[in-house]
Amino acid sequence: MTAVLVILPALNEAASIAKTVTRIRQQVPQADILVINDGSKDNTVEVARAAGALVLSLPCNVGIGAAVQTAFKFAVRYQYDIVIRNDGDGQHDPEFIPRLIQTLCDQQMDVVIGSRFLQDGDYGTPPLRRLGISLICVVLRRITGWHITDPTSGFNAYNQRAIRLFSQHYPHDYPEPEAIMMMHRSGLRMLEVPVRMIPREHGTSSITPIRSAFYMFNVLLAILITLLRRTPAVEAV
Repeated sequence: MTAVLVILPALNEAASIAKTVTRIRQQVPQADILVINDGSKDNTVEVARAAGALVLSLPCNVGIGAAVQTAFKFAVRYQYDIVIRNDGDGQHDPEFIPRLIQTLCDQQMDVVIGSRFLQDGDYGTPPLRRLGISLICVVLRRITGWHITDPTSGFNAYNQRAIRLFSQHYPHDYPEPEAIMMMHRSGLRMLEVPVRMIPREHGTSSITPIRSAFYMFNVLLAILITLLRRTPAVEAV
């Protein structure tokens, strides 16, 4: 039987984490759900455990990249076959998790990225941020040759080959676009599938227009720096 782990990086998501865990359980009842508590100040840990999730608490807020890499290390240690990355804020619709898993297996991919832009899954990305995403797409396409529509998506599926790679090497600052570069340079096979994103019910996004512009500039810089780094090797499964 295929062992599936759904990982949920979470920072102060007590208001939404229980509903997110419950909705994931409805879609993939056979999967284990791991909440990576990234230094939350609220009761995210207690709520997640009460909802039936496994919880791994980091000693302080280390950021999304380090939190996700911690989850990959957990997946390697406990020999999971597939990892699904979702978010604790409930914006990634768990209804599409079976599609990610099926595509990963049927198409023999190493990574499947859920894209909100392939069909009508975007609930309303601000224009400035959408422009920045489009620019990142152009840069990544020139470098990798891949036609990528949603390089900042955090709704993904990974097989054992990708899990091993990212357990050892995973970008910390701007993980999603840099991870695409890493996939390409390491010879991983990647495919996008359409998914739906839904508005978060609690809290607000930390990405303001000014932060969005700053983020996009630094993502492009990080991509260029990644080109100068040694390509990590990964064995085939």
